[in-house]
Amino acid sequence: MDQETHSATGSASLLPWYARPAARSWTCAPTPSDARDFHASLPGYAPTPLHDLPALAEELEVGRVFVKDESARLGLPAFKALGASWAIHRVLAKRSGGGAADGAGGPLRLVAATDGNHGRAVARMARQLGQNAHVFVPEGVHPVAVAAIRDEGAEVTEVPGPYDVAVRRAADAADAPDAVLIQDTAWDGYEEIPALIVEGYSTLFAEIDAQLGEVGVNSPNLVAVPVGVGSLAQAAVTHYRGRAAGASAGTTEGASAGASAGGAAPALLSVEPDAAACVLASLRAGRLTSVPTGVTTMAGLNCGTPSALAWPALREGFDAAVAVTDPQSALALGDLTGLGVPSGPCGAAPLAGVRAALSGAGAAERRAALGVDASSTVVLLSTEGAAANPQLQEHRAHQAHRTQGSVHR
Repeated sequence: MDQETHSATGSASLLPWYARPAARSWTCAPTPSDARDFHASLPGYAPTPLHDLPALAEELEVGRVFVKDESARLGLPAFKALGASWAIHRVLAKRSGGGAADGAGGPLRLVAATDGNHGRAVARMARQLGQNAHVFVPEGVHPVAVAAIRDEGAEVTEVPGPYDVAVRRAADAADAPDAVLIQDTAWDGYEEIPALIVEGYSTLFAEIDAQLGEVGVNSPNLVAVPVGVGSLAQAAVTHYRGRAAGASAGTTEGASAGASAGGAAPALLSVEPDAAACVLASLRAGRLTSVPTGVTTMAGLNCGTPSALAWPALREGFDAAVAVTDPQSALALGDLTGLGVPSGPCGAAPLAGVRAALSGAGAAERRAALGVDASSTVVLLSTEGAAANPQLQEHRAHQAHRTQGSVHR
């Protein structure tokens, strides 16, 4: 089912929407648990909060709404450290255990392209592990975000072009004998490290399972995921569809209590900025599709091409996709902040997407497609804090200055 309906704000603009409820019956292999054990061993590791927000549940006319708060993950203001740390750990372990190789014995140069958070996570891990980092950033990344990467000790190359161009430049630079590409998107011939990054993200979903269990919730009914190239989204599919696969095979390893007890799999909703909705376009086309990107405050989601590794899982495992505007994200961000969740525009996108899906013209049909009713539990992934988005901090400072000025006049 593919439809466009009027937006939840009642404006004349259309809500870009795609739905395929059959995705809930699709299964895949469960996620290995090694990454979770590794993260638990890291200094300073702690599960990030899962906030129960009754005010949002009342607004959305569902049973409960939980927000996974990734504003402080392993000392960084976004979830990306989970994937980067696990992938780099595995790369270095393979190098040390595999005998002599090009560059063996000296530090590696870890190369990445980034809109901000992934590159900073790679640079932080490189610094902590005595390696070097070289990060390529596309145009449009805020100077403060670039400076934060440099402050981690990385060499930074600013690329006069969009994210996809920065990725190509990083891949070229990683051809050097002492370099390895640590990228969270995949293409033909480059899949191993992106797959490790996806495995690293599985820790986030394992934490959600445990945290929901602590408050008596067996499993969510809807999980909303902000999507750039789709690696976190792939991790969501692998976790929630893979659990069912493990249960059907007669094992509960990697499975939640709900899945192993035969509980229904949750609906998964992809949320992208309307300026860069490459996964929505791909789902509509039925094939991996690139789109031109525009300007958006949701900088970490400003990607024009889905990961080739993620695409098969997204195509089969996502129930629905929606694209939201910057004003919708800004409204959601303000509401999350007021409820005590220090989010950024990317982290607020899931709330904006769920609002658009569950309200306004056509909402009854979209709710039915997602299997959402008044008793449903909804989980929103707030993947970054305010500190991850310098544009947001700059805007808030400007607004505060204007407010002070109006008081003094």
